[in-house]
Amino acid sequence: MPRWVLVRNKSRGDAPVVRARWCGSFVCRLRGLTFRRSLPEGEGLLLVESRLSRSSAAIHMAFVFFPLGVAWIDAAGCAVDCRLALPWRLYVPSAPAQYTLEGRPSMLEAVAVGDRLEFVDEAVG
Repeated sequence: MPRWVLVRNKSRGDAPVVRARWCGSFVCRLRGLTFRRSLPEGEGLLLVESRLSRSSAAIHMAFVFFPLGVAWIDAAGCAVDCRLALPWRLYVPSAPAQYTLEGRPSMLEAVAVGDRLEFVDEAVG
């Protein structure tokens, strides 16, 4: 059963960012959102790496057919980079990250570099 988390922006009074699927396995991270045609508003994918890294947190947009809002987050929950990712490109965060949050482009209105984010298991809410 997939694990879902609520991503909240602690820097903006616990404002909700997205509901994201926790993606901690290699296969889940490799697949990401490839071959999907859309993503529901308010939903996203949280790619989880085992350590801080720029190269491991890099994403490809091959076979992702729509733009994404992407936020890279360090181990302390601080957003270190945010960008609009377009199909058929490669993106590397400007600073090491452990988490990569992917959502619709509108997600970028809810998170900015320097914001502190929190991941809360959906069951806990």
